[in-house]
Amino acid sequence: MSDSRPIGVLDSGLGGLTVAKEILRLMPGERVVYLGDTARYPYGNRSDEAIRSFALEGAQELYDRDIKLLVVACNTMAAIATKAIEQCLHGVPVIGVILPGVRAAVLRTADRKIGVIGSHATMRSSVYEQAIHRIDSSVKVYQTPGPLLQSLVEEMMLDHDITRMVAQFYLYEMVDIGVDCLILGSSLYPPLFEVIQGTVGTRMQVLDSALWTAKETQDIITALDLKNVKPSKGKEECVFLFTEDPAERGGQLIGQFFGEDVGEYSVIEPGKKPL
Repeated sequence: MSDSRPIGVLDSGLGGLTVAKEILRLMPGERVVYLGDTARYPYGNRSDEAIRSFALEGAQELYDRDIKLLVVACNTMAAIATKAIEQCLHGVPVIGVILPGVRAAVLRTADRKIGVIGSHATMRSSVYEQAIHRIDSSVKVYQTPGPLLQSLVEEMMLDHDITRMVAQFYLYEMVDIGVDCLILGSSLYPPLFEVIQGTVGTRMQVLDSALWTAKETQDIITALDLKNVKPSKGKEECVFLFTEDPAERGGQLIGQFFGEDVGEYSVIEPGKKPL
């Protein structure tokens, strides 16, 4: 059996392209429909009610495009709105970006000390701490918001002394405490992987949630027999949707997150199809 329907990837902006990139790397025969709410990004300082409302609108847009699975690639959105999305998307599996990274960290921490860095909203929700403790209540969790790192990625300041100084400012306490696993709790952070790993040193393992989310997506696609086995052009057949032209926010960011030019994309008006 072959299921040629696309995989939906929902994000508050461009960061979820890191997840889409890993999904297509692991499953090159699949198609992705990506929706980034660039008109209302960032979500990190918005109210929980607003985040849930925006997330449900985006999920409905992708659902209407006949997706076979939805990946909520924005950590803030996943923390606040995953349950609401699951309740509304009948028959479509929903994967949040949080649990895959959590499971990987719990399996890998030797000293039972896990760190998480992400947006203010994600850290405020304590969703990472709750998820970790559901698996192993003995693990100590250390969380810190890192909003300046997100801004530096958006400014393309990746290999820069200022970026390294900011990373050190946010993470030096985790190094001193002896955290041995650090979860990148924002889809914007993967381009900073090497900078962050260099900052915390080799004694702390840095986990890219985009990679682990893609691996879980692959596992669920296989388990539910949703794999596309028909000939496919892969990336060439993907659809990229934004609620504001990304070129206005810096077109190079698309290539930075996705690893290459996404080619053609469409701009849609947000808020047209609430659940």
